[in-house]
Amino acid sequence: MAKYLVTGGCGFIGSHLCDALIHQGHDVLVLDNLSTGKLENLNPSAQLYVGDINDKMLTKMLMSQVVGCFHLAAIASVVRSNEAWGETHMTNQSGTINLFETSAGLVKPVPVIYASSAAVYGDNAAMPLTERSVVRPLTAYGVDKLACELQAQVAGRIHKVPTLGFRFFNVFGPRQDPSSPYSGVISIFSNRVAQHQNITIYGDGSQIRDFVYVQDVVRFLLLGMQQADIKAPVFNICTGKASSIKGLAQTLFSILGYEVEIIYAAKKAGDIQHSLGDPSRLVQQFQSCAEYDLGQGLLEMLQSSHALSHHIYQQAV
Repeated sequence: MAKYLVTGGCGFIGSHLCDALIHQGHDVLVLDNLSTGKLENLNPSAQLYVGDINDKMLTKMLMSQVVGCFHLAAIASVVRSNEAWGETHMTNQSGTINLFETSAGLVKPVPVIYASSAAVYGDNAAMPLTERSVVRPLTAYGVDKLACELQAQVAGRIHKVPTLGFRFFNVFGPRQDPSSPYSGVISIFSNRVAQHQNITIYGDGSQIRDFVYVQDVVRFLLLGMQQADIKAPVFNICTGKASSIKGLAQTLFSILGYEVEIIYAAKKAGDIQHSLGDPSRLVQQFQSCAEYDLGQGLLEMLQSSHALSHHIYQQAV
């Protein structure tokens, strides 16, 4: 089997990817600074290096050992990118360039599969969003992700580094940290509803999102490693199914068998009203589509929690 590097491997998506790679029999090196990643997320069979994605010596040492790199390390928060503009830029864009440059300096460039984001589209009303839709990011986070896609083109055209980027829509699943103010709405809602606490919807709840389950994301990341190319292709990872924030709350209530109070607050600055992806190009390229719908993903995520699993079982019987 092969050896791979996963940056951000102690994080939400990265840790699930490590599990999948190890399950397939691969060796896994992980680079994570543990700023948001957690040791308890990491598969014990993975080899962890605690460090910075911009550490050139460290990344060269790691990249020289592997046949491919999955780059998921990021400060994955629109809010945080507004609060710490320069810091997030150093991680989200400069760190990506460092990996591309490191790969280019090897005897044989190592393919890099990297996480982009639906944030590159901004508040584009032309739904559903395809890879050819106008990109007009509204935040520093979205700008950095778009810039990484452009830098990937440079990596391929000038330095012959094969890459592939995935524009993640709203990914959810186990290991999202509900205690973080930057966490996804599903993990926050699920945690609060499970504790019979009220939930807050910013805006009127009509905002549309395309929620994609983490196991579907991992499956496409694995497939992507075989499709990396110096042409720097980019694909949406989405379901193409629209869910409102208010509808999300009602689905949670239905699964858990009770409701909590919904408090409505002013819409957050920079929040996108509607985000719905078109997975057609993804399906055509990989001959596969997202397998989980919102309800299935929520149920599996909730069942991963022992306390919630017991409650759901009681509801079922």
